[in-house]
Amino acid sequence: MQNNVDFMAPPPIEGVGGGGTGYGWNDGSHTGTTILASEIDVSRQPTSDLVHVWCMPSTAIIGHQEPPRPLERVSLLAARNERESAQIALRPKMSWTSGDMVGYLQIHCSDFCSPSGDRLNAGKEVTIRRVVPILGVPDALVPIDLPSRIGLLPGETCALWVSFDVPVTQPPGVYIGEIWITAVRGETEFAAEKVESEKLQMKKDLQGFLAQAEAASNESAEVLTEALRSICEGLHQVLQSPLLSAGCEDFGKMEIDEEFQASPSVQVQFSITVWDFVLPITPSLPAVFGISETVIEDRYNLKHGSKEWFKSLNMHFDWLLQYRLSPYFCRWGDNMRVLTYTCPYPATHPKSEDYYSDPRLAAYAVPYIPVLSSSDTAKDVVKSELEILKTKPHWKKAYFYLWDEPVGFEQYEVIRSIAEEIRNTAPDARILTTYYCGPSDPSMKLDGFESFLKVPTFLRPHTQIFCTSEWVLGGREDLVKQITDEIQFDRSEEWWTYVCMGPGELHPNWHLGMRGTQHRAVIWRVWKEGGTGFLYWGVNCYEKASSPSAEIRFRRGLPPGDGVLFYPGEVFNIGATLPVASVRLERLLSGMQDYEYLQLYSSMYGRHEALSLLERTGTYTGPERYTLEHNPIESLRGEIYHAYRPVT
Repeated sequence: MQNNVDFMAPPPIEGVGGGGTGYGWNDGSHTGTTILASEIDVSRQPTSDLVHVWCMPSTAIIGHQEPPRPLERVSLLAARNERESAQIALRPKMSWTSGDMVGYLQIHCSDFCSPSGDRLNAGKEVTIRRVVPILGVPDALVPIDLPSRIGLLPGETCALWVSFDVPVTQPPGVYIGEIWITAVRGETEFAAEKVESEKLQMKKDLQGFLAQAEAASNESAEVLTEALRSICEGLHQVLQSPLLSAGCEDFGKMEIDEEFQASPSVQVQFSITVWDFVLPITPSLPAVFGISETVIEDRYNLKHGSKEWFKSLNMHFDWLLQYRLSPYFCRWGDNMRVLTYTCPYPATHPKSEDYYSDPRLAAYAVPYIPVLSSSDTAKDVVKSELEILKTKPHWKKAYFYLWDEPVGFEQYEVIRSIAEEIRNTAPDARILTTYYCGPSDPSMKLDGFESFLKVPTFLRPHTQIFCTSEWVLGGREDLVKQITDEIQFDRSEEWWTYVCMGPGELHPNWHLGMRGTQHRAVIWRVWKEGGTGFLYWGVNCYEKASSPSAEIRFRRGLPPGDGVLFYPGEVFNIGATLPVASVRLERLLSGMQDYEYLQLYSSMYGRHEALSLLERTGTYTGPERYTLEHNPIESLRGEIYHAYRPVT
C-alpha cells in the first residue's frame, strides 16, 4: 500500500456510480460569513474547527450521512490471542483545500504502552484500515500505512477501522495510546513522500548493518570489535529518525515537533485492557468456510496445478486462518456435487503436513478424488492418501464433504456409494452432508418438515455430520430439539448448521446491509442452539472476472454479499498482495471470539448459567431477539472478564 493516499475512491462495483452528497455541501457550520478554502491556514487552524471526529463500536454501520457525536475516550477489553476493533468517524465541517476534496487529513498513531513498559506497536499489533462502501454500504476494509493521508468528500462521513491484535504472549495490563488526526493542505504531498523516503533509507541502513555484521562474524576479534563500534554508531543515527520518535512516555503519547503542534490535532484516546485469558489457538467451534478455486483461477489467470496456483492457494489459506476459520477449497460439479479439500498437496508431499498440522485449523476437508485430476477412476490414489492420513494425530479433524444439499434418493445413493469406498479404507472417516429439506421423491408420503427430520435415517450410516440450514428453523428454536433428537450423538454423529442466501431479515446472517449485531449474532445462535460445527459455502464467490482489478459483481439471484466475505486487494490498490476483508468478516471473527468467552464461562459455572448470562445481558435470546446496540455485548464480555479474574 502506498503511503500517499489522497482519496480512497469507491471500487468498481456493479450498480455503483460513486458516492452521493445527500445533504449537499453546507452543513451549517458557518452562517453569515463564507470562508474560502484559500483563506484557511491549516498550520494555525485547529483541526477540530475543520472536521468532526468521533468514535463508534465495531458493530456500528457508519453511512455517508452519519451525524456527528461527541468525541469520547475509547476503552476496550481483549484477551490474549484476540483481535478487538473500534471505528473512528470523520465528517468535514468546511472546505480547506481546492479541487474535488474538501480537505486532507494526516493520520498518526502512537504505540500503546502499559505502565510496566510493555507495548502494542503501531503498524504491527495496532492497525488502521479505511472503510470503503460496496453498493453504498460501508464494507471493505482497505489497509493504510501509518502515518498516512486520506481525503474527505463534501458532506460525507467516512470511517477508519482501528484493530488491536493481542499476541498470545502479551503481558496483561492496561495499554494506553492515541491516534492523531491533523488537517493538512492538499498540496503537501511531500509529507507522505518524505515518510516513505525515510522508511526506505532506514531499511537500506539496517540491511547494510546486517551485512556488515555477517561479514565480520568470521573475522578476528580486532576486526569484529571495530565492526561492532561502527554498527553501534550507525544504529544511534537510525534511532534519531523522526519515524522512531514515538515513545512510551506518558503512556504512549508521541513526541510532536513544534510545526506539528502549531496545527492542533484531534487526539483520539484509546485504552485497551489485556487480561489473562488466552483464546485457544485451535478454535473450539469447527467453522469450515469454502474458497472457490475456480474464482481464483479465473481472476488471476492461473493454470490449475501451476506454481503460481499453489502460491495463491497457500496465501488465501493462511490469510483466512487469522479469522479463526478452517478454510477448504472447493470445485463445483453437476447437480450440486462438490469436490472439497483443505490441502492442495498430496499426503506424500512435505507441505501437506504444514496444512494438516496447523494448530489454528479446527477441521479439514479431504478430497475424494485427486485434487489435480478430474478423473473419477483414481481410486488407488485416494486409497493411498487415506492410508497415510488415518495414521496421523490430526486425522480426528478430517471430514469429507461430498454433496451440497441433496434433494432426492438418487443423489443419496451417490453419497452412499462414495462413502462406502472411503470407509472401506478408513472406517472412522466422517462424511458431512448439508441439507435444507428431505427427499422430494414422489414415493415420499411425509410432509416437508417430517421428511426433513428423517434425513439422518436415510443417510445413516453413510453420513456422520448432519449439517442443516438455519433457514429451516426460521424463528422457532423449539424445532432444534426435534432435529437433534434424530441425531445419534452416542454413536459419534454430529449436528452442524449453516447459513447461505437464507435466512434473511430479521435473522442472523452476513448479507450486505444487515445490522452489525446481526452479523455478529450468527455465531451466538450456533452457541445457543448447541451446534458442534458450522459451515459456510463461500467467501470469494463473486461473478467471473479475468483480471485481479476487474469490477466486483455479486452473483445474480443471491442477496448482496452472500458468498463474499472478502475482496481482491487489487481492486483497491494495484500493488496489493493480500485480500481485503469485509466488516462482515471482522464481525464474524468477533462472534467466534465471543464463542470462546461463552465456553470459558460455561467451564466455570455450567452451560445453563452461560445461557442465562447471554440472555440476561440482552445480547441474544433468539434469532429474532438480539441486541441492536453494542452496550449489551460489552456487558457480556465484561461480566465474563470479572468472573474469571478471581479464579486466576
